[in-house]
Amino acid sequence: MQATFAGLGFLVGFLVGLTGVGGGALMTPSLIFLGVEPLTAVGTDLLYATVTRVFGAFFHGRKGHIRTDIAVRLFAGSLPAIVLGAALLRVIPEEAINRHLTLILGSILIVTSLLSLFKGELNLPVRRRWAYVYLLGFIVGLTVQFTSVGAGVIVSFALMNVARVNPREVVGVTITYGLALSTMGFLNYAFLGSVEYRLAAALIAGTLPGVYLGTHVNSKAGKERLKRVINVIILLVGILILVQRVAH
Repeated sequence: MQATFAGLGFLVGFLVGLTGVGGGALMTPSLIFLGVEPLTAVGTDLLYATVTRVFGAFFHGRKGHIRTDIAVRLFAGSLPAIVLGAALLRVIPEEAINRHLTLILGSILIVTSLLSLFKGELNLPVRRRWAYVYLLGFIVGLTVQFTSVGAGVIVSFALMNVARVNPREVVGVTITYGLALSTMGFLNYAFLGSVEYRLAAALIAGTLPGVYLGTHVNSKAGKERLKRVINVIILLVGILILVQRVAH
């Protein structure tokens, strides 16, 4: 079983290193399918994601793929959203928000990624301003409080298809920004005692070679091919989100 978890860690680590997205949407459901209790699966995934992103940020940083100016602004926009989300959860049932918001976001991810795949580029009438980066961080920070949608898919889509940032830099930004969010989430679940450290160790054993290989392939892939791969992953995540929501 340990080999299975290590293999799963390798696969998800490779996808994170290559595209920066898909980790949360794949790891938590996989752990639950393998018999891990849901709350523990989320907490363990957050520890795995934090370590994976540490490696990812290191490897992508060495290749100069991280736009810290974007990542810092995204996180700054997320901080008030995290505080607001915690307050809203005290008065609004999380399941009520999750049910509707997840359906909407899953549908948006599918439609927009298909449009991008078929049209090549979405030319939305939006001027690039730093204020929009803070706003994106706020929206993502609030969304991840209520839904199973990872921050990576939303940030990656917006930066790549709307702001038209270099796909390689999008991956670096997504990993760095996601590292800050997953660290905060892991500390919260660790405080609750909902982390299985031995399981996380098995996953992490597979993630280092996976992230390294994914980062290497990322640096060799052409920009347009990488952009299509990321959009395909976003499409698959959107489909997985809707399937999980309908199943519930």
